[in-house]
Amino acid sequence: MPPNFQSDSVPASTTRRRLLAAAAGTAIALAAAGTRADSIPVRGASLAVADGNVLLSAEFDFALTPTLQEALDKGIPLYFTIEFELTRARFLWFSEKVAQWSITYRVSYSSLTQQYRVASGPLGQAFDSLGDVQRFLGRVASRPVLRADELMKGIRYDAAIRERLDVNELPKPFQVNALASHEWQLSSDWHRFTFTP
Repeated sequence: MPPNFQSDSVPASTTRRRLLAAAAGTAIALAAAGTRADSIPVRGASLAVADGNVLLSAEFDFALTPTLQEALDKGIPLYFTIEFELTRARFLWFSEKVAQWSITYRVSYSSLTQQYRVASGPLGQAFDSLGDVQRFLGRVASRPVLRADELMKGIRYDAAIRERLDVNELPKPFQVNALASHEWQLSSDWHRFTFTP
C-alpha cells in the first residue's frame, strides 16, 4: 500500500493557503525593498560649546543618484534640507524639545557657465564640479544651533540630525516621479547621539 503523505491534522487546502500567503508576503517585501529610498550614510555628528554658542558639526557621505544628476544637468533645481533636533528626556513625561534647526540648499546647474550653484536664501556659491557640490552638501561645520546658556550643565541631551531631498520643492511633474521611483528619493536616517554640556 502506498504511503499517505496527507496529514489528518492539517488539511491540504490549509497548507496550500499558508504557502500562498508566505509567497505573497515575500513578494510584497521584495517590492517594498525595491522602492526604498536611496540612503545618505552619516559618518558622524557632534556638538561643542564655543564662545557662548552650541556648535553643530556633521559629515554625510553624500552622493546623488544617476537620475538626480541627469535632472540637475538638464536644469531642474534640487532642494536638500538638513534638519537638527535637540531634546531632553523628562521622567514620566514626553521629551522636551530644546532646539530645532534646519537649512535648505537649492542646487542648480547653468549650462551657459557650466557651473553648479548652491544657494540658501539670497546667499549662494558657485562650484565647477558636481564632486565639489556633493562635498559641500555633505558637511556641516561649526554651525551655531542655540545659545549655551539655554542648556543645563551636567544634563544629558539627545540630538538627532538628517539630510534629505525635499521632493515637495520639485516641479509638479517630478513630484509624481518622486513618489513612484526610489531614484528620486534620497535621504539619511535620523542619526542620533547624546550631548552633555
